[in-house]
Amino acid sequence: MAAIAAGVDVGGTKIEVVLIDATGTIVARTRRATPHLIAEPAGAATASVIAEALFELLGDDISLPVGLGLPGMMTHAGVLAYAPNLPSGNGADFVHLMQTHRPGQRFVCANDADCAAVAEHAAGSARGFNDFLMVTLGTGIGGGLFSGGKLVRGSNGFAGEIGHVVVDPRGPRCPCGNRGCWERFASGAGVARLAREAAIAGRLPHLVEQVGDPELIRGEDVTRAAQEGLSEALAVVDEVGWWLALGIANMAAILDIGRVVIGGGLTQAASLLIPAARQHLDGMVEGGEVRPPIEIVAAHFGEQAGAIGAGFLAAQTYP
Repeated sequence: MAAIAAGVDVGGTKIEVVLIDATGTIVARTRRATPHLIAEPAGAATASVIAEALFELLGDDISLPVGLGLPGMMTHAGVLAYAPNLPSGNGADFVHLMQTHRPGQRFVCANDADCAAVAEHAAGSARGFNDFLMVTLGTGIGGGLFSGGKLVRGSNGFAGEIGHVVVDPRGPRCPCGNRGCWERFASGAGVARLAREAAIAGRLPHLVEQVGDPELIRGEDVTRAAQEGLSEALAVVDEVGWWLALGIANMAAILDIGRVVIGGGLTQAASLLIPAARQHLDGMVEGGEVRPPIEIVAAHFGEQAGAIGAGFLAAQTYP
């Protein structure tokens, strides 16, 4: 099937660019490292890399609309007001920047987790659900909320910054400036931090023996070892699951959500994290004995949900 749009997912470490058809199937893709060069104007280095990737897939053809999913607080006007995990983009008008590289092409920008929610609602794990929460676990944690079948963006466009809900006021410092944000515990960076702390405390002896240095242990090392059944790694995964459940319980108290879709870069560990979160969640939510169970499911589109959703958003914006 022919491509209907291009989608771009800008993360803290990588930029994913895809072409999708009407079903959300990826028909072409490429990936780049995210630049963190502070340049003038804001976001210029990132825009240049995106333009290079689009040229690889499209050449000079500007007929397809392009959606950009960006990590942070995105205004209704499409300006990335604040992005703790992409500080080089703070204040950037990415539509304007991209049109300087590819004049005449149609662009739309949104928060990356909002884009993931659009993908899952259109053709994924939230299809047929009018009320659900998308939680993306990557470098940080993003959120996309659907209510009544519509994406909720809030009065300024900033709704869904759930990774910066404080769950431990005395916890580790977050790039946003606060302490103890949820994403310091349940994101990819959070898994790595908890793993290093466990290793230094002597709770991961076999993994330290494999890696050689407690300070070098990564989240990927823990998830791999847990998938292989190593009990000490499974204990760390259970801790991450507890923190994931705590955040979901807080969201449920405010939003009365019935389904949570887990996506982002940690999707490959969903088979471990989702059961770990489920076993803790019922005891955390108010009225758990009378509340219908909150479903926690993996994103159908996996870690590509953001890029695919950006493509869907572009196709919906420019039908």
